[in-house]
Amino acid sequence: MGEQDLDAVRPKQNDASTTRTPLWSRVVIVGAATLAVLLVGATIGMLLTQTMRAEPTTAAEPAADSVEVGFAQDMSVHHLQAVTMANWARDHSTDPRIRQLAFDIGSTQLEQVGRMKGWLMLWDQPEQTTGEYMTWMTGPGGHGDHGSVDTTATAGDAPMPGMATNDELAQMRALSGTELDVHFLQLMLRHHQGGTEMAEYTQERTPMPAVDALITSMLRSQGAEMDLMRDLLAERDAKPLPFP
Repeated sequence: MGEQDLDAVRPKQNDASTTRTPLWSRVVIVGAATLAVLLVGATIGMLLTQTMRAEPTTAAEPAADSVEVGFAQDMSVHHLQAVTMANWARDHSTDPRIRQLAFDIGSTQLEQVGRMKGWLMLWDQPEQTTGEYMTWMTGPGGHGDHGSVDTTATAGDAPMPGMATNDELAQMRALSGTELDVHFLQLMLRHHQGGTEMAEYTQERTPMPAVDALITSMLRSQGAEMDLMRDLLAERDAKPLPFP
């Protein structure tokens, strides 16, 4: 039997089996990528903090009740909800622009969480507050306006300004198509608005260059994202949610 005859009787491989990545493999890849981003952010945060320690003119490490510690703890929680929402939209939206926006938000904010957790580690502070959120924001535009928030919020309560409630997150997961895109854009736009308040409050009060630099980066990227989200909502004849 010739080579051509052998080729004719050989069973053909299923193209899908040779190209499709197994589910377990995709989960491992996504998990590894997430861990890598967090580690990169944490490394950057620790390096910047060590640089600050080496500078003789830099202020001492912040206290547990400082703006810097409160910001790093609460903004990490705030960011992680944005990452959760973004990952859902990235995986379930059918609009390439929504998926790209969601990917950008998720990857950027996850790296920033790593930085803030790196600071907290070097400052010898817990990653999350053990009391109420937002107690570090006092005076006009801060705690006096928003009030402190218990860390055990119920389904109808938002833990911090701009954050989605559990009910709103459940609704987002139940939607598809344009309805999903609109709901995601509305929730994320309001989420960015709340985070902007927290960032601006901290930037006005911190003497720490690394904290100031991270906030500047946050405000720049989130400002551009908010403009884009407003445009995408307008294209879908939808309006932003009220804030605050």
